[in-house]
Amino acid sequence: MEVWSDLGCPWCYIGAQRLRRAIGALPAAVAERVDVTHRAFELDPSAGRTPIPIREIFTRKHGATPAQADAAEAQIARLAATEGLAFDRERRHANSLDVHRVAVLAGGRGADLFDEIQRGFFSGTLDPYDHEVLIEAAARVGVDPERVREVLGSDELTAQVRADERRAAQLGITGVPFVLIDGTPLAGANTVDAYSAALTAAAHTRPTTDLVGQTCTPGGDC
Repeated sequence: MEVWSDLGCPWCYIGAQRLRRAIGALPAAVAERVDVTHRAFELDPSAGRTPIPIREIFTRKHGATPAQADAAEAQIARLAATEGLAFDRERRHANSLDVHRVAVLAGGRGADLFDEIQRGFFSGTLDPYDHEVLIEAAARVGVDPERVREVLGSDELTAQVRADERRAAQLGITGVPFVLIDGTPLAGANTVDAYSAALTAAAHTRPTTDLVGQTCTPGGDC
């Protein structure tokens, strides 16, 4: 399974929770065969490295009024709560390239690492733009801290992130989350049932039809 996602995408956050629930509900013999690979997709690759409050992004970049920004955030926060997820409405956004590079460095644990960082970001318990925080998070999944520091001090692994994004373009992916389960595409944050159906079909080598849920796009629509 390949999952294209970006750090600040709320639908990626919600979709990941639904996907976790779907995997958790599988028979143990099937669940243990699920192999998840994180794929990078930057919604705003031109974003600066100084974190900006989410409300400012809504108002300055997308032309929303403060009231519209607050209403949009409140709506997503309510939905996140129904999924059992915390949702920090005071979070800040910045460039996500370093998060993706560290996930690439983590190899087979990259999906777990990205998942932990994203949950910490949206819950307000982790600052993903602080390199020391990324180093500590990577260490928890077994990545050597000095190796992470080395990568973050260079442009190493940027090419791998760009390769993920080129592949996304080749596949026609225009928003995230986007999941490929043994070749079956699921665009957007699908339901737990939809993910379960695709996983079960893959376990029995039965292709399913394309499934579509809510996405975030580079234009800022979520």
